[in-house]
Amino acid sequence: MTSPRIHATYWLETGDDPQRAAEVIAGEQSSGTFLKLATETAELKERAGARVERLDVMGTSTQPSLPGGMASARYTQCQLELSWPLENLGPCLPTLMSTVAGNLFELRQVSGLRLLDLKLPDAFVRAYPGPAFAMPGTRQLSGVPQGPLIGTIIKPSVGLNPRETAEQVRLLVEGGIDFIKDDELQADGPHCPFNERVVEVMRVVNEAADRQGRKVMVAFNITGELDQMQRRHDWVLQHGGTCVMVCVHAVGLSGMTALRRYAQLPLHAHRAGWGYLSRSPALGWDFRPWQLLWRLAGADHLHVNGLRNKFSEPDEVVVRAARSVQEPRFEGQLPASVPVFSSAQTGLQAHDTYAALGNDDLIVTAGGGIFGHPQGVAAGVTALRDAWEAARSGLSLQEAAKERSALRSALTFW
Repeated sequence: MTSPRIHATYWLETGDDPQRAAEVIAGEQSSGTFLKLATETAELKERAGARVERLDVMGTSTQPSLPGGMASARYTQCQLELSWPLENLGPCLPTLMSTVAGNLFELRQVSGLRLLDLKLPDAFVRAYPGPAFAMPGTRQLSGVPQGPLIGTIIKPSVGLNPRETAEQVRLLVEGGIDFIKDDELQADGPHCPFNERVVEVMRVVNEAADRQGRKVMVAFNITGELDQMQRRHDWVLQHGGTCVMVCVHAVGLSGMTALRRYAQLPLHAHRAGWGYLSRSPALGWDFRPWQLLWRLAGADHLHVNGLRNKFSEPDEVVVRAARSVQEPRFEGQLPASVPVFSSAQTGLQAHDTYAALGNDDLIVTAGGGIFGHPQGVAAGVTALRDAWEAARSGLSLQEAAKERSALRSALTFW
């Protein structure tokens, strides 16, 4: 019986003959090494070797994109597709990472390499069921049956003590916010201990829920060692919390999958560090294959940046990222995660974001766009919600602002 195969597509630049470079990469990432071994028989290579499925030359240049490779008068850019038999590794995400994104980046034949796409056998979705809550569970827990969850991040990122943090939360909860998250820099520092912060914040949230009939979702940053994350998760659950946050690069695939198997709350996945994987067009990952691993690992919410953001990603990259998070995979067996839009977001991006995604099954987080409202935090939350309701109903911001004073005022400072 033929083993199902894993397929990965790359942008490759090489100073070597492209076919030879492709074969070197395939060998390095499967059964081969830098010289021919007697034990790598034709039968073994046929059974376990990576296969060059496609190699399309796209262009050439006289300078390499990255330093340290082989010197050459010409560097060729290609699109390369490799495949591996599943039986080499089984449905194991950490080994998959080493296979499709391991030593190949370091080969001297490579002067540029970027992982563009990834297609996996169904065995992965059977081994890793993905998000436990996704959008339906998030809506149920937050009491937001339609539209985006309007959210924000506790700022300043660090420096507030637990009681001061809870006062920020009080302003937001009374202002009608749906979602609040810790900053990725705030975990369990001596100035703002995790357990005390949860107690203070959830006292505010629970009291408001008794009055309002719905509970604001707070994503507490539990990032740490696995046993710490489990204890922190349980502390949040014990105090009535409905979400926890993890910085996925900090805890790794093994940490995330173990937490998914343990958790009873949605996992809000922060991509802190994404830039070092993605910012060079000649090295690293596209978001589409990257998010697939973290969806399989159990991320209910995934950050995708935002339109007209303060970082380096252009809008088209952000849109592709958000669409990929919601894209059906494994014939619908893998639930979509919730795209989280952030980074200098206001109501001015609502119409373009809604049009680009085609739905509002998302979380949008705004800091200054809420706190900077001249009429206060409650008006800031209302204005952001008004902007998204206008986008959903097809009204321009200017039309909607005629009847909505908070939105009208917000247009003066957004």
